[in-house]
Amino acid sequence: MDTAVFEQHESEIRGYCRNYPTVFASASNARQVDEDGTSYIDFFAGAGVLNFGHNNPRMKEALIDFISNDGVAHSLDTYTTTKRDFVQKFQDVILAPRGMDHRMQFMGPTGSNAVEAAMKLARRATGRREIVAFSHGFHGMTLGSLAATANHAFRQWAGVPLDNIVRLPFETAPGGDTAIAEYREALLDTSSGLTAPAAFLLEPIQAEGGVNVASAAWLRSVQDLAREVGALVIFDDIQAGIGRTGSFFSFDGMGLDPDIITLAKGLGGFGTPIAMNLNKPEVDRHWSPGAHTGTFRGQGMSFVAGTVALDYFTDDAFGKQVTAKGQVMRDRLEQIAAAHPERGWEVRGKGMMQALDTLEGAFAKKVQDECFARGLLIGPCGQDGRVVKLIPPLTIPEDDLAAGLDILAEAIDAAAAAIPAAKDADLEGAR
Repeated sequence: MDTAVFEQHESEIRGYCRNYPTVFASASNARQVDEDGTSYIDFFAGAGVLNFGHNNPRMKEALIDFISNDGVAHSLDTYTTTKRDFVQKFQDVILAPRGMDHRMQFMGPTGSNAVEAAMKLARRATGRREIVAFSHGFHGMTLGSLAATANHAFRQWAGVPLDNIVRLPFETAPGGDTAIAEYREALLDTSSGLTAPAAFLLEPIQAEGGVNVASAAWLRSVQDLAREVGALVIFDDIQAGIGRTGSFFSFDGMGLDPDIITLAKGLGGFGTPIAMNLNKPEVDRHWSPGAHTGTFRGQGMSFVAGTVALDYFTDDAFGKQVTAKGQVMRDRLEQIAAAHPERGWEVRGKGMMQALDTLEGAFAKKVQDECFARGLLIGPCGQDGRVVKLIPPLTIPEDDLAAGLDILAEAIDAAAAAIPAAKDADLEGAR
């Protein structure tokens, strides 16, 4: 396996390649094959980008036709037929059935840029500076989104103060059950010295933060407080959205009405980059032409593949499949945890984003290595990288899903044999 050219010429910043030390040559649905012919089941799916699998055949066909017919691949924000098709279909399939009238804003092609735009718009719309973000949250790596990101391992690289953020504990974090009520009381106290924020920015399901799932009641309490103090609600659904939990949005059916929703990752369907914010009209009107731009906000290939991806949401058949597969994943993780009761592991997740909190970063890393050696790709996340997160393509065949879960169980057994269980006091501290 020749990796010398990367090691000699690519930046030290490279990360995932150190966890998957091979050179991939091809990919199809939930499998990647390296140049030596070794096939890997993919439970990582490009960090949640490839919801519809590698080289989705329907999207591939549409892209080949698009390129063959000289479609407009790059358009800034000029009008194109492919953008019109995407916008109209998103309106018809996603927004209209939910009674949503949000405007679609396209910006630079990353989730981080979507969050930057959302924060900027919230400050513009309210005339306020501070934004409430939550512990364990991840929103991106550029300075504004990084300020909202909680993980010190990322924040330490900023080189400048990361301010204008108020940090509250997420519902599942220590103090999270009372934090919203206490913050409300402080905001309403005219002698507290606090001023109302521009927005509350949160992930309904914290993906990189450890697959922490907020309840509908807690999310409504955040929304209610925002309405009370004249702040906006921004939901970051970049990794947990686009069908990952069994419905298009991770918060569907909860009676929630966010002012801004940030989307990216799986939105483009094929793996080509795109990001889009959904802004309520009364919020969106605070933009003026060109107030937030991005050279690659008109990505023709992403519009084409993303339009095809919306076919999966024209009825509830696909969502039912995702829910069923997610239950298979959860049941197997529960069995794995039950087989190691001395470890104190916790299973959590929703739909096809499921996770095992091993409480130890070194243990989760060992599991990742053992998985790779057996032909399975996973990506730990959460505090100290201690959470084994499973986010396979939503289109994964049942046989591959079962085979991958078998490999995971073998890898966890191997890791458990190599790393003794921590003492009860250590486990309690980790929680």
